[in-house]
Parts: sequence; C-alpha cells; structure tokens
Amino acid sequence: MSNGSSLPPHRRLRGTLLVVLAAVVAAGLGGWLVRHVSGGDGGPRTGQPAPSDPAESATGPGGSHAPGGKGSKDHGPRDSLKGKVVVLDPGHNPHNREHGREIARQVNIGNARKECDTTGTATNDGYAEASFTLDVVRRARTLLQEQGAKVVLTQDGDRPYGPCVDERAEIGNKAHADAALSLHADGSGAGNRGFHVILPARVTDGPADTAAIVGPSRQLGERLAGRFRAVTGSAASNYIGGGTGLDKRSDLGGLNLSTVPKVFLECGNMRDPKDAAQLTDADWRQKAARGITEGITDFLTR
Repeated sequence: MSNGSSLPPHRRLRGTLLVVLAAVVAAGLGGWLVRHVSGGDGGPRTGQPAPSDPAESATGPGGSHAPGGKGSKDHGPRDSLKGKVVVLDPGHNPHNREHGREIARQVNIGNARKECDTTGTATNDGYAEASFTLDVVRRARTLLQEQGAKVVLTQDGDRPYGPCVDERAEIGNKAHADAALSLHADGSGAGNRGFHVILPARVTDGPADTAAIVGPSRQLGERLAGRFRAVTGSAASNYIGGGTGLDKRSDLGGLNLSTVPKVFLECGNMRDPKDAAQLTDADWRQKAARGITEGITDFLTR
C-alpha cells in the first residue's frame, strides 16, 4: 500500500482538509452531548428552574412568594389555621344612615349605656367607613379561609342596619372564636395619621367581665400591629397611643362584652388626605387584608 507522501500535492491537501473537518464535527457533537446531558451551558435542565434566576427561585414551588409555600407571608401554609374560628366584625353598616331611630336605641355595654350603632365616618369625597370595612373584611375572610380557618362575619351587607354593638360581641362569644377583630377607620382631624389597635381595658361591671381576655387580647393586638405595619407600610398613629400603635379603652361595648380575645383596628384616618388616599385604594386595601391575616395567624399559631 502506498503512503500519503507519494501522492500529488493537491491530493495530499484535500486529504488533510477532510481530516480536519472530521475532527471539528466530532468535537462539536461531543460538546453538544455534554451540554444537553449535564446542563453545563448554564441553561435550565428539562423541567427544572434555573437556580440562578431570582424570579424563578422566589416565586416557584415553596418559594417565599408562592401562595401557601414555606415562608409565604401572603397567605401562610395551607391548613395552618384548620380548626380555628375567627370572627370579623366590619364596623358600622352601609345602611345605618337609613335607620337613624333604630341605631340610636341605647344598649347596655356593661359599665354604661350607648347607642346601638352609628353611621361611622367617611372621607371628604364621601367614601364611607362602612364600605371600607366591609371590603377589607371580605378580602381578609378569603385569605383566612385559604389557610383553613372558619370565618364568621357579624354582617356581610345583608342586614338593614347594625347589628348593635352588644350583638356584635355576642356573635363572637357564641362562635367560641379563637380571635375576633372589629375593623374601623377613624374620623379625626387632618394631619392626624396612621393606624392604631384598641385593646380592651379590664372591666367588671354588669354583664361585662374582660378579666380573662385582657392578656390574650393584648397579644393579639401586638401581633396585629406589627404585621399590619410591615405589610402596609403605614406608620403607627401620630395622635393616639404615643407611637406604639396601641390604645386601651373601656367604653366600647364590642370589647367590654366579649368573652373571647378581641381587638379593634382603626386602619387610618379618613379625614386626612394622605391616609384617605390609601384607604380608597384597592391595592392598599388588599395589603391591609394581608396584614390583618398575618397578624391573626401569628397570634393563633404562636
């Protein structure tokens, strides 16, 4: 057999080019196989998220923003509140103003007598407190139910007025609520801003005896204030509570007559333009519902 050195120059050049071309094809095929087996090109393997993609790692299954995933602050682990009863009390009623005589009726709140209910306040543009509270409570109900809680509302826009403050407390008592929240928005002067949580004072008078709920209600209020502040970005009231976001009162029938842990939340001041801009914003109201849900969840799973 003759060797290549005896071939004419043009045939030797063609043979060399064929050898080089074969080597290039083999190298390319090998690299392709390596990349598709090992993911070595930095891209995701089939069916797997790229670990270097922060959007995927944050929102994927079990990520900190995944509904029901570990570390989720939007909803919390599913069924984390299974077996728990939460009573949500949307302050006032959109129809109260049509029933002035009925809501003016006096009821016993333990240490005094007060009106059955009031119309509540409104923003300067006419957005009613009763509409605000009902909207946020419905949002919070959905989030709490997603975590397995049984949620009872004192009213869902389905009553002609009220209920009266003593009945609102009784609804929570009869439900044997693990936590109860009455939701409101304040009607103070412009410049007064921020939220505050109202805690029950110790009242033992007539049908009122809050001795057993003062301690757990404070725990509920502290967790609620902390999570509400964190989620909404709202500051604690600059006119009530000395910057703590907490207040204590003995003149509210909804607290005096409660036998279950209960607090009031004033989400902001409807008469201040900056607070009103938040309260009338649907996105902010969803944040408020999340803050409420997280505060209640912190209390019930402590």
